[in-house]
Amino acid sequence: MMDKELEKLSRLTAPAANSEARARALAAAMQAFDSAENNAAAAQGNTKGWRPRSIINWIWSPAMNKKFLAGSALATLLVIPAAGYLTIELSRDGSPIVDQTEIAGNLVQNNAPKPAEPVTAAPQLSEAPTEESRPAQSSAVSGVQALQDKELQTAKPAAERLSEFDAGDIAALKNKSEDSAASLGMAKRVAPAAPGMAAQGQLLAEPMGAVAPSPAPPAEGQAQIQLDPSRERFANAASNPIKSVVTDPVSTFSADVDSASYSFVRRSLTGGAMPDPQSVRVEEMINYFPYDWPSPDRAEQPFKATVTVMPTPWNHDTQLMHVAIKGYDIAPATAPHANLVFLIDVSGSMDEPDKLPLLKSAFRLLVNRLKADDTVSIVTYAGNAGTVLEPTRVAEKSKILSAIDRLEAGGSTGGAEGIEAAYDLAKQAFVKDGVNRVMLATDGDFNVGPSSDEDLKRIIEEKRKDGIFLTVLGFGRGNLNDSLMQTLAQNGNGSAAYIDTLAEAQKTLVEEAGSTLFPIAKDVKFQVEFNPERIAEYRLIGYETRALNREDFNNDRVDAGDIGSGHSVTAIYEITPKGSPAVMNDDLRYGAADKAPAEAAGSGHEGELAFVKMRYKRPGEDKSALITTPVGAGNAVATIDAAPQDVRFSVAVAAFGQKLSRIAAVDAYSYQAIADLAAASRGTDPFGYRSDFLGLVRLADSLSQR
Repeated sequence: MMDKELEKLSRLTAPAANSEARARALAAAMQAFDSAENNAAAAQGNTKGWRPRSIINWIWSPAMNKKFLAGSALATLLVIPAAGYLTIELSRDGSPIVDQTEIAGNLVQNNAPKPAEPVTAAPQLSEAPTEESRPAQSSAVSGVQALQDKELQTAKPAAERLSEFDAGDIAALKNKSEDSAASLGMAKRVAPAAPGMAAQGQLLAEPMGAVAPSPAPPAEGQAQIQLDPSRERFANAASNPIKSVVTDPVSTFSADVDSASYSFVRRSLTGGAMPDPQSVRVEEMINYFPYDWPSPDRAEQPFKATVTVMPTPWNHDTQLMHVAIKGYDIAPATAPHANLVFLIDVSGSMDEPDKLPLLKSAFRLLVNRLKADDTVSIVTYAGNAGTVLEPTRVAEKSKILSAIDRLEAGGSTGGAEGIEAAYDLAKQAFVKDGVNRVMLATDGDFNVGPSSDEDLKRIIEEKRKDGIFLTVLGFGRGNLNDSLMQTLAQNGNGSAAYIDTLAEAQKTLVEEAGSTLFPIAKDVKFQVEFNPERIAEYRLIGYETRALNREDFNNDRVDAGDIGSGHSVTAIYEITPKGSPAVMNDDLRYGAADKAPAEAAGSGHEGELAFVKMRYKRPGEDKSALITTPVGAGNAVATIDAAPQDVRFSVAVAAFGQKLSRIAAVDAYSYQAIADLAAASRGTDPFGYRSDFLGLVRLADSLSQR
């Protein structure tokens, strides 16, 4: 019935507006408003003007306000401790007062992992130059997102929650460099639980600079994440033993002008950890520093040897025979034209702030150092290789820099194909009587195509026959393959360096550009013969990976190290004089007594301690030349302080390298003694390298006491 009436009303037409009705309604409203105004002073309908209340309220309120304030305070003192105690009891297990099981279940359900989208492996240039900071930013953002997603997926009920790192989080953090950690700003983890207490979550911020400073030690009880060193491969061998001159009077080894090991050591120490002993090559630490050894006067004799015999700082019963070699320094104005091919790894493993972005900045420094007539080509490789820049004169510098700026990382690493392409391009733009060099920049993580050290060694050995030299520049950490870098450099007529900061790039590619780019000799070998009448034993400090057979010295088909313009090479032997109490080997029972003396009267060799020989080939030649230097009493000094300043500093570096390598000979020689020897012989230090070394020694001393 009601529905029918409503339906009828809905079909009726609304009456037209009536001005008289509007006037009546307005007059009634104004009258009602005036009535309300007249009663505005009354409180809620009470014309007396005050709010009504009961007789109890009228008596109680003044009494409480004036007489019983102390009672209110007493009640407060009782309630607050009770509430605090209740809160502590409820939260003692580290969980909030909500159903944690239900929340964890919802998180797992709502944040289930999604299938990963496929990633394109082949590296390409972007259409426009990108800022160098962009890869670092994207890496940092993706790292943070990965950690957050993983934490949600691994949420557990409070009763089952364990105090541990998630495996995925650790894997993500292992692949991040120190600079990547700086971009992330912090790493989230759970500290270990003390006995009898449940674990509580913590955030530990670890700010890192572009050049990592000495980190503060973690607070007691805090967890500290360490990068897994097992993924880094280092080329090293067992330390050289003490050899008897009676049975092994000759020592033969290849020259080594690489400096990568010193940068590895610096990276570890400034990162707050002692370096892996396998990463320490003592000769590379010694040869990292520039020395003012006497140099040859003319290019026809590219080397000059200076030998000093002095007491051993860490053993008063032995001596050091210090052999310093200085190469002829080519004047920049007379430097030959350079044909350089930048072979750049742009695989996915290079997508870290201390890898491709640093690499690009380093090559920009080098391009600015080259002459206008030099040529530069760029080849990149990831899943496959591609030519980014055909041979281009440095006069077109903007074109070269633009090509460098557009490089981006992505894909797997197929280094063999890139090496083939780079050498082909270098051969295409070959400069006769000039410098033809491939500069490989990589973290060494080859994982596509021929990737074993032996396979790549074979490729490099074939390519070096074309007269093209090789420089290997290592970048980054976490998966650095130093072993492969050494294999390529040693078999490709080249050298290896590790670039961990832009300052190191400045040193290697700008300040030492002549040594890095312009070779003055190749296949440089050393052979030292000791006089058994004067020397009982000897030990070569370093050069373990450069050892050669005795017969290799005169075999011109055996490859050895190369030396660049102005390079200095230092070799140090610890020798034990005959009759010294430090002799470690017993005399031979058979044959030794009947053996003819090594030096006969009138032979002209009386008083000689040793005989130093060097063989080398000039660039482009296949026949070696020989330089010899006898070592006698005239080369000896009575005290350490009497030795030249640079000799003493290099001995301090040798002691430091041996101590980091855990060589037993220097166990009793303290870091403080090394620092004192280095400080007293620091001398002129225009670039601060020696001052930095002193800082590393002190840092190692502190870290070794943890």
